[in-house]
Amino acid sequence: MMVSSSGIRAGIDNVGTAMDHQGKEVLRMLQTSTEFRELRDGLASEITNPIDLEQLLAIVRRQWRVVAGFALAAILVGGLFLLTATPRFTSTSGILIDEGNQKIVDQMTAVTGVLEDEGQVLSQVELLKSEKIALAVSKNLDLENNDLFVNGKPGMLSGAIQAVRSVIDPRVWFGSEPPAATDTQIQRGIVEQLLAGLGVTRVGRSYVLEISYTSPDPALSAAVAKAYAEAYLADQLDSKYEATRRASGWLNDRIAELRQKSLEADTAVQKFRAEKGLIATDGMLITDQQLAQLNTQLMAARAESANAEAKFNRIKSILDSGDLDAAVTESIESDVISELRTKFLDASRKQADIAGRLGANHVQAARLRSAMGEYKRLMFEELSRIAQSYQSTNQVALSRQKSIEQQVAAAMGVSATANDAQVQLRELQRESETYKNLYQTFLQRYQESIQQQSFPVTEARIITNPAIAEKPSSPKKPLVLAVACLAGMLLGAGVAGLREFRDRFYRTGDQVSENLGLEFLGSVPLANAVPLATPNVFDLPPQSVVKANSVSSYVLEHPLSAFAETLRSAKMAIDVSTPGGKGKVVGIVSALPGEGKSSISVNLGELLAQGSRVLLIDADLRNPGATRQLGRHAERGILEALQEGAPLSELLLFDPETGMAFLPAVVRRRIPHSAELLTSGAMARLLTLAVSEFDYVILDLPPIVPVVDSRAVAAMVDSYLLVVEWGKTARGLVKRTMQHNPTIAKRCAGVILNKVDAQKMKLYRQFGSSEFYHARYASYYRE
Repeated sequence: MMVSSSGIRAGIDNVGTAMDHQGKEVLRMLQTSTEFRELRDGLASEITNPIDLEQLLAIVRRQWRVVAGFALAAILVGGLFLLTATPRFTSTSGILIDEGNQKIVDQMTAVTGVLEDEGQVLSQVELLKSEKIALAVSKNLDLENNDLFVNGKPGMLSGAIQAVRSVIDPRVWFGSEPPAATDTQIQRGIVEQLLAGLGVTRVGRSYVLEISYTSPDPALSAAVAKAYAEAYLADQLDSKYEATRRASGWLNDRIAELRQKSLEADTAVQKFRAEKGLIATDGMLITDQQLAQLNTQLMAARAESANAEAKFNRIKSILDSGDLDAAVTESIESDVISELRTKFLDASRKQADIAGRLGANHVQAARLRSAMGEYKRLMFEELSRIAQSYQSTNQVALSRQKSIEQQVAAAMGVSATANDAQVQLRELQRESETYKNLYQTFLQRYQESIQQQSFPVTEARIITNPAIAEKPSSPKKPLVLAVACLAGMLLGAGVAGLREFRDRFYRTGDQVSENLGLEFLGSVPLANAVPLATPNVFDLPPQSVVKANSVSSYVLEHPLSAFAETLRSAKMAIDVSTPGGKGKVVGIVSALPGEGKSSISVNLGELLAQGSRVLLIDADLRNPGATRQLGRHAERGILEALQEGAPLSELLLFDPETGMAFLPAVVRRRIPHSAELLTSGAMARLLTLAVSEFDYVILDLPPIVPVVDSRAVAAMVDSYLLVVEWGKTARGLVKRTMQHNPTIAKRCAGVILNKVDAQKMKLYRQFGSSEFYHARYASYYRE
């Protein structure tokens, strides 16, 4: 089956289009989802406000006691450590790695190892920390029998630990003796203890090494530090002596070998010269000298031949041309021609003079012209003789040149043969010269190494003798306390951070508004519930409420308090959310039990009853909190109205101060079908009747999370108030609860933070928040 490329391309385009469409659809779904928007907004907020200084300062105000407590505890632990720790003393000795002494005695880097770089200095540091030096110190000070070094000075803490160990050691109880330590184990323990207290450091980039030793006894520290310096110097002397001794032995063997090889190489050179006839004088072979001389002669012969040939050719060209003027140059070198030319010129002058005076045909003029012709002929004859002489000279020069060229060719053949042999000769000479130089070098080093064995000088010397310490070097009290304090603060900061991270509760109104998107109505401070004496029911008016504690009438006793102001704000929110002249059904809910919704319901009813007709119904049939506060003496209530159809007028209780009506919930046994009762037709008729007779009908509903009663009755409620306990109820729980109950969230007039700790609330105030300005408007409240 054949598939065209255009078909494949079209299929790929279709798949890509489908994937783009699906991707856009998924992106559109994400953008429309609530979780996506919240995540996007949260990330945008984090990016635009990476650091909130006010929030950090608020965290510091809230958690400084935790950090200070941990810091104080750490300082106490550090102080206890300082009291029980054994003081330790440190003595220091200084060693200088001096290259000057080394250069006086020895310039052989290969044998003695002159310190040239930082790596070698650091090698000396490691040498001081080696086991070899530690064993030498132990032997010199007899530390094995030094009880102070072996056992030390136990401190309070270490002494107590040793005492406990001795008590719990089973060998003490069973009478068994521990096995005796071997000499190797003893030496190993001493070395480890020495190295544990030893410190070797390089001073900057200098050649000075500091040796320090720390122990519980100052005299012991000084002795060990000094012993380390002396042991190091002794080791340097021993190592140098041993190195020069080994070098001398090796050089001696090597010198004998090089001497023999040098003799053999020199003999081979002389033998090869004799075999090949390579005789030389003044450093050059005779054949080379002859060839150089012949080359010099050949160059001179060629120059002479060229000069003779040039002269001959010049004279020949003059003779061929017959030009008398051209012969002037050559006539200068010939006396005969010079004389003839002089006569010729004199006759020419006279002839011109006579011809000018007597005419050209005068006898004397004709005679002078005839003499001039004779002079010219004689001059060219003399030039012909000179030309023959030049030709002979040229032939002689050419013959000499050819003879020398033949000699040079013969000499070059001999020299080429000698050069081939000279290649081998030069190789033999180089080998002989190498062995001769090596022999001389090693002989010189051997003499130097022999001399060095008699010089007890090293490149190191002690520049600082250890002194007995007067003050302990450790533990350093300020440093220990500072580190303890810092560690405590860091630990406290970690604990404080963990507390802040785990603090996921509502603390401020801004958190409520930002997290829930609902109106924050105010904070209700935590009020002390003072139990009230139970009055005699016969002394009360008929159907009167009986308050159990002082919280039930808090707004009456403190009308100018923050509590009362928050409930007034709640009233305004209810009126705004449910406009109209008819009675309003208001549900008071919370997410969890124990958040104080019943107390809010009672006090809100008392507040509203001061100017309106109010009915408070305890609709929490599982846990009737309002009834416990107002109607503990009631025998009938909402259950009788719903189940038996009892008249509402016979079931109500009234507050004699405000006239608020209260319908209790007298629950004598558990009611499994409470939600059905609240959504029944009887409940609807009850609320219809209540709305017609009262301005506000307040329902103290069960918490939303444990039971479904509040959700079931949502259709009958005009407005909700959500009560959240300050610092106790998790923000995530409240938010999810409202998201899962959209009807309640939609009809929620606002949120009240209950049981607010006024002292702790100050720690959560941030600049710009309503809590920040609490001090300004606190004068308006009277608790």
